[in-house]
This record gives sequence, structure tokens and C-alpha cells, in this order.
Amino acid sequence: MTPNLQPIHLKTENLLLRPLTQTDFETLYNIASDPMLWEQHPNKYRYKKEEFQNYFEGAILSQGAFIIIDTTTNQTMGCTRFYDHDPTNKTILIGYTFIGRKYWGKGYNQSLKKLMLDYIFQYVSSVYFHIGNQNYRSQKAIEKIGAKKIAEQQVEYYGETPKMNYIYQINKN
Repeated sequence: MTPNLQPIHLKTENLLLRPLTQTDFETLYNIASDPMLWEQHPNKYRYKKEEFQNYFEGAILSQGAFIIIDTTTNQTMGCTRFYDHDPTNKTILIGYTFIGRKYWGKGYNQSLKKLMLDYIFQYVSSVYFHIGNQNYRSQKAIEKIGAKKIAEQQVEYYGETPKMNYIYQINKN
């Protein structure tokens, strides 16, 4: 069975993921323009509009990207996506995730990943995450939900030069 990488919506008590559209650019850029979001990320300049435009274009083209909405306030929190689905090996990646600083440390990232994992594990056996080798916040966050670091690899994000990333994995079981 093949997953819909961009279902109409995925929802929890406090989060809504809906497919990303072209009209979401300015709303997301208002969040992404905070340099602190990217200080540990492999692309430290994604807060600049032209760099973010490249990220956004890749998100739209992926056909697996979501805008993240806080359902308690109806405010946009950030963006995430499914990508590189491999139906033969029953694997997929989750990533390109960012959320605004006001949501950090409050369990939103864990809720977000749990929502995405619960959905996608209906279709795959393993989920991988690319995390920059200096992105300590994201490394800690993904380890908190049970992901294990299994490798290091140069990763070329859409339209960017390759950067060293750690590969994390969570299995369905």
C-alpha cells in the first residue's frame, strides 16, 4: 500500500498539519526569518529571504510538505515534510522541519513527530532523519523520541551544497 505523502490533514489535540501551498510563503517566512532558528543548522543563512525561497520551493516540489498550525491559537508554527519514500525497502524520511522559537521546549516537536510517525508507520517499516552534525538541539530532540544515530553522510539539501549530517532511524516495532 502506498502512502499519501500529503494527506488532507493530520491532527492532534493541539496540532494540525495541512498541505503546504504557495500562499503560505510569507506566513512561514515571518517565522523563518529568525536567525536563531538556523544557528545550528547546516544552512545558517536560511533566515535570509533568498535562501528561504529555495527551501520553500523544494518543499512545494516535494509534494510531501506541511504547514504546522497550533490549533489552540490557529497560528502557524512552522513546516515539515515527508520525503524520499522507498516503497521497495518500506522506508521514508521525515525532516526539513522548523518551528518558531516560542514553541521550543514545550513538547510540540515530540507531538509533531509522533503524529507523523503514527501516520506513516501504516505504510513503512523504518523512518530516517537527516540532522546536521552540529545541530545539537535537533539531535537531542530526535533522540528523545527514540531515534538512534546509525550513520554519517554528506546530504545535499534541495539546491544547496552538501553538508555533513547524521542519519537517525526509528523502526516501526
